[in-house]
Amino acid sequence: MVISMNLIDRNSMAGAFEQPGPSVMKPHEAASLMHHVPKVELHVHLEGATDAETVWVMAQRNGVTLSASSLEEWKDQYQFRDFEHFIEIYGLATSVMRRPEDWSFMVERFLSGQAQQNIVYTEAFLSASYQVSNLPADEWIDAIAEGAAIGERQHGAKVRFIPDISRHLPDTQEAVLQHAIEACKREHFIGLGLGGIEAGFPADLFIETFREAKRRGLRIVAHAGETTGAQTIRDAVHKLGAERIGHGIRCLTDADLVNELREKRIPMEVCPTSNYCLGVVERGQPHPLRRMVDAGLYCTVNSDDPPMFSTTLNDEYSLLAIQGFSIDELQQLNLNAVDASFLPDDEKLVMRSKIEAAYSQ
Repeated sequence: MVISMNLIDRNSMAGAFEQPGPSVMKPHEAASLMHHVPKVELHVHLEGATDAETVWVMAQRNGVTLSASSLEEWKDQYQFRDFEHFIEIYGLATSVMRRPEDWSFMVERFLSGQAQQNIVYTEAFLSASYQVSNLPADEWIDAIAEGAAIGERQHGAKVRFIPDISRHLPDTQEAVLQHAIEACKREHFIGLGLGGIEAGFPADLFIETFREAKRRGLRIVAHAGETTGAQTIRDAVHKLGAERIGHGIRCLTDADLVNELREKRIPMEVCPTSNYCLGVVERGQPHPLRRMVDAGLYCTVNSDDPPMFSTTLNDEYSLLAIQGFSIDELQQLNLNAVDASFLPDDEKLVMRSKIEAAYSQ
């Protein structure tokens, strides 16, 4: 089965999920509100946020052969059969990013797009496992920091980066750790992440690496419970010291884990459209975020790899409104992202005040 990048037809889903009541907004009202309210996003991949045309241009410029003979054919590759196919295409996309100027350009354009959505602060992943052999660490870090500084100055949106180890490339973990340690000496970098294919690559493979990262003062996040079961989430928390969980929707299969996540207030970075497009959640069904929120879990909403899934953060909020989330619930999800971020407490207070003021207006 081919899963179309245009899978989520938000208007056609409205009748299935929208509930009556004054607190439920219509999809266009949700889009308008969330466009104007300042937002925070915690789970988005820089490489996955780079559109297909930009990837194609970089491939031509850097002499990298993609699995397509034209731009249109390359765009067609963004129709994912399953999670493994997505990882394959994602890996190809990241392979074209070979020069420092590629990274500076990507970061600046990323911040332009975030600013257009009124996303004022982002914590974004860097798929470092794919990059450690392409550029020396200092050139890669300098280029990203330069793009961030330019983008923040020109667009007013702020970003902090989390280099990410891909589970299915465990041999890269030491190099990624060293890149992350060096990067986190700079203001635009904050931690170490774990992503990639969950099945077959357990947390045990990465325990020493994340222990050293924590000893060095890096913040720790991990994708878990996206395509495998609740134990993957438990291992990320217990064995790796994850402070936030990417996706985490499979926690609902384990009541004890749900209780633990709720009691410890471990933030969950939920990405609805991504889950639909990769077949993690069956299309036409309500997203598990509804049950996660109802269970008292500490959830945020995010776009993951937006152009790959034909979405934006604004679209994610609109989708949730269609599925019956109230205005107040959407606002709380946004405020959760502020509180779950790795910003200093004083900056969180300022940001919360700005968001609440905009919301009240």
